[in-house]
Amino acid sequence: MRFEELPTPCYVVDESLLEKNLKILSGVMERTGCRILLAQKAFSMYKMYPLIGKYLSGTASSGLYEAKLGYEEMGKENHCFSPAYREDEIDEIISLSDHIIFNSFSQLEMFGERVRAAGKSVGLRINPECSTQEGHEIYDPCARGSRFGVTIEQFRPELLEGVSGIHFHTLCEQDSDALARTLDAVEEKFGKWLSQMEWINFGGGHHITREGYNIELLEDCIRRFQEKYDLQVYLEPGEAIALNAGFLITTVLDKLENDIEIAILDTSASCHMPDVLEMPYRPPLIGSGEAGEKAYTYRLGGPTCLTGDVIGEYSFDKPLENGDRIVFGDMAIYSMVKNNTFNGMALPTIAVRDKSGDCHIVHKFNYLDFKERLS
Repeated sequence: MRFEELPTPCYVVDESLLEKNLKILSGVMERTGCRILLAQKAFSMYKMYPLIGKYLSGTASSGLYEAKLGYEEMGKENHCFSPAYREDEIDEIISLSDHIIFNSFSQLEMFGERVRAAGKSVGLRINPECSTQEGHEIYDPCARGSRFGVTIEQFRPELLEGVSGIHFHTLCEQDSDALARTLDAVEEKFGKWLSQMEWINFGGGHHITREGYNIELLEDCIRRFQEKYDLQVYLEPGEAIALNAGFLITTVLDKLENDIEIAILDTSASCHMPDVLEMPYRPPLIGSGEAGEKAYTYRLGGPTCLTGDVIGEYSFDKPLENGDRIVFGDMAIYSMVKNNTFNGMALPTIAVRDKSGDCHIVHKFNYLDFKERLS
């Protein structure tokens, strides 16, 4: 079917746009020898894993279910990090993963020998305590009191025997200048132990496929650590893989006025695009402008009972009418993986737009998807 024929609400992932991102990432790998993994926490649409696997080295997971998904659906390198592993899950995680990264020396002491006995690579997450973000402490792994990674104060080099890699993750939607500053902090605090490692993982948060991103500096950073410490460098971006490669189609259900013009859509910020409320984040809306920029401004909200279920204020060239279809951009990442059925909201249909422009429904959800997760 064509794009305009899809039911709403509907997530649509564009194959051509996704592949455009993958080619950029593949170019970084080819020029530097680094390995790039899909961070599944941002994008787990495994229908697209065969395409992603053509370009990237594998997957990064946050626990058992993601580890299983990456193992089953991509079947390449599979790395796992969790702030703490469960005794009843660790053995299966080890069987599915190539690299298992620990968040503390206590977890390393508890499970590290099992990983080594299975012939898998043991990693340790460090915290370089180098905050490069502004205004998003909820997404800053280096914020005061962060539960992520071992600080230099808690570092125990006598326990590094058998550890083959170091992992850090400090960025969120940032350019490579933030990575360069972070690497300086990593070297200053942990540099004396890097030469005894086999690999280092720069984590995620690298907005590599964003227009204007400084790829040259990124590649300089990669080469710097490869050449100085003889390390295999990994990156595990999530957003960069599917950035601007997805859409959310929605329909105007009703309009009302309360000091401002309001339009109720058949999609929900709290259910279908949670980052709108968590970041907060204003998703791009095709054909719209900022509030007041065009002739007609509306506050767009969802149909749930949550007062704050508001997507934002957008302006249009002409008045919205009931039944109008509007399309949000950048809706592949942190949308499907975070959505929920609060208020009994139906989950959006998932579709793919192929290179010819044809759309194919991948999954359509129903009442049982809501009911069966509750009891």
